[in-house]
Amino acid sequence: MSANMLVAHGGGPTAVINSSLMGAVEEAKKHSAIQKIFGARFGAEGILNNDLIDLSKIPDTVIAKLGQTPGSALGSCRRKLSAEDYPQVLECFKKNDIRYFFYNGGNDSMDTCNQISVLAEKSGFELNVIGIPKTIDNDLAETDHSPGYGSAARYAAVSALELAMDAASLPIHVVTLEIMGRNAGWITAATSLFRKQMPCELLVYLPEHPIDRKAMLGQIETAWKKKRGVLVTVSEGIRDEKGVPYGDTGIRDGFGHLIAGGAAQALTDLIINELKLKSRSEKPGLLGRVNMACVSAVDREEAYEAGVFAVKSAAEGRTGCMVSIEADRHTLSAKHFSLSKHPGYSSKMILVPLEKVANVEQKFPDRWLKGPGLGFTDDFASYCLPLADMTEPGYAYLDCSF
Repeated sequence: MSANMLVAHGGGPTAVINSSLMGAVEEAKKHSAIQKIFGARFGAEGILNNDLIDLSKIPDTVIAKLGQTPGSALGSCRRKLSAEDYPQVLECFKKNDIRYFFYNGGNDSMDTCNQISVLAEKSGFELNVIGIPKTIDNDLAETDHSPGYGSAARYAAVSALELAMDAASLPIHVVTLEIMGRNAGWITAATSLFRKQMPCELLVYLPEHPIDRKAMLGQIETAWKKKRGVLVTVSEGIRDEKGVPYGDTGIRDGFGHLIAGGAAQALTDLIINELKLKSRSEKPGLLGRVNMACVSAVDREEAYEAGVFAVKSAAEGRTGCMVSIEADRHTLSAKHFSLSKHPGYSSKMILVPLEKVANVEQKFPDRWLKGPGLGFTDDFASYCLPLADMTEPGYAYLDCSF
């Protein structure tokens, strides 16, 4: 099928979303059936407004820089398409002779992707639709992990260790650290990867497990009495025993999700007012998802390959699917890590039906959690460390102690 292709981004950017774009564009140029390569400005908004960029005209040298570029080079959005919007999407495709469509995003974006695929089929419009996975939250179903997560986990792990060393150096505060992750605690869990090297006490709380305020304060007070300094890391979406978010903005995004935020400051206020201890909060926020200094080489490579595989699959006639990462880490154990290479890890790309992914959240597994605040099993370290690619010599301080 000789026609044009379109790629668009949905949801929050990551440190490697542009690597997937790079992979898709470079692969598309190898297929004679793909004529023009369009990119939609600001995701679904660009499609509805017919605001497209002809990426075919962008020099290869510029495309090659995408792997080092944070944010979304195309722009993104959180627009939830209505029933009235979808026919307009098809009109854009027909007007521009687009028969290959790639949407790079999370579970909401995969729902949009699925809806477009279903509508095209019902309308008799030949369109090959492939979703490219992306989310730092790592909450996409039907994939071992999502591109974007490894780099966010790496940033969280390093930031937590550095804060722990600061907290122990001047142990006069309970330091609270808020990590992104609306309903899933995958990134926050990564703050525990170097617990054994931390010179202070560490408590970690995930949104999957509501925690009683008194119980949390009790754990913090017990940790404080050890006089080593205390670091408390929390997901932005943590809730109390009544299901009430610790940080509640009262604002919802375009998909109706509550916009979480302020959990660390809310906890800091509780510590000050209830425990009468000094406390201060830290919230890297967006820095945790766009920081290129902490980008994982494994994450970047897999993001690129996801873009490549998506285009290859569409060119072969596949449609109505999302690219999924199938990982093999059967030879790994947690002892392999901490400044050592991670032998035995490999991954490959496969396809899964979009209908199995759309609007489904993959939560952090209970089997890896020792209990609220208490840390995680070695199985989580074996899962996460190769994705975060914690192998570079720049982290020599991990094993430094007096």
